[in-house]
Amino acid sequence: MRLGIHTGYWSAGPPDGIQDAVVAADRLGVDSVWTAEAYGSDAFTPLAWWGSRTSRIRLGTAVAQLSARTPTATAMAALTMDHLSGGRFVLGLGVSGPQVVEGWYGQPYAKPLARTREYVQVVRDVLRREAPVTSAGPHYPLPLPEGTGLGKPLRSTVHPLRADLPIHLAAEGPRNIALAAEIADGWLPLFYSPRMDATFRELLADGFARRAPERSPESAFEVSATVPVVVREHVEQAADQVRPFLALYVGGMGAKGANFHRDALDRLGYAEACDEIQAHYLAGRKDLAAAAVPTAMVEDVALVGPPDKIARDLAAWRETAVTTLLVQGDATAVTTLAPLLAQTS
Repeated sequence: MRLGIHTGYWSAGPPDGIQDAVVAADRLGVDSVWTAEAYGSDAFTPLAWWGSRTSRIRLGTAVAQLSARTPTATAMAALTMDHLSGGRFVLGLGVSGPQVVEGWYGQPYAKPLARTREYVQVVRDVLRREAPVTSAGPHYPLPLPEGTGLGKPLRSTVHPLRADLPIHLAAEGPRNIALAAEIADGWLPLFYSPRMDATFRELLADGFARRAPERSPESAFEVSATVPVVVREHVEQAADQVRPFLALYVGGMGAKGANFHRDALDRLGYAEACDEIQAHYLAGRKDLAAAAVPTAMVEDVALVGPPDKIARDLAAWRETAVTTLLVQGDATAVTTLAPLLAQTS
């Protein structure tokens, strides 16, 4: 199992000390660093800026949102990043949710699976550069059928460094997870739990059964799970650092009845707790929402507590389909996990 760093979303500005942390991670031999975007900072610019100070660490988006760019624009950004980084870029994509897609990007949210499939195909066609890019649509038709009539199929002027640049998909629902295994090179889960590993493996197997022969082999497929890691002497102290994060995703990252993050935690058996968390959050009682997050929920999807407990809990993660742990945490979290993973790799 490899170690990566997820830098998360920016709040009011860039995270303090993140560039130094990324440079240190590069020296330590950490596998990858990942950026995110919602409706503030974008995912590509920070990755390029911080990545320019490194030489080995892989640079991934977790995730770049489909609705933020056309598939050809995303392919342009990806091939540019890959050239500038010397082949270290990983394109992580996600559909986000209707609140952001319709409220921020002004784009329709309908048919997310079909849109993802079509989007990824256009990106791959750009990267392969075998012919001018066309797409029958219906979501991303090229050339535009109802335009001036002057549009024509085009081929990228830049030759991609890697025609097989890896594409990973963020997915939480069962059909989305299977789609990632079918068409992508990796899966980016947010709320992975070792307790759900058998279910996740079954969903991945469903997708692998439909995987095209020309895709990379199943054995090369990556599962890079974002995992909050908090090292503290007492478990409850550590869990308190994660509770607001979970409360935000349960209560604030989606509308009531249309929150895919909450659905993932419901499937872990926390529907009743999520009802309370969501009710508090939507009423503006964020402190109470965080307080309602059970410690068991935190321990299901995060690594929290003193180093010896984290070492014991890590054993269960090593038996899962996860290939890379993407740490959300401070420098102590990274330096605690790095030797633990090295001992058992």
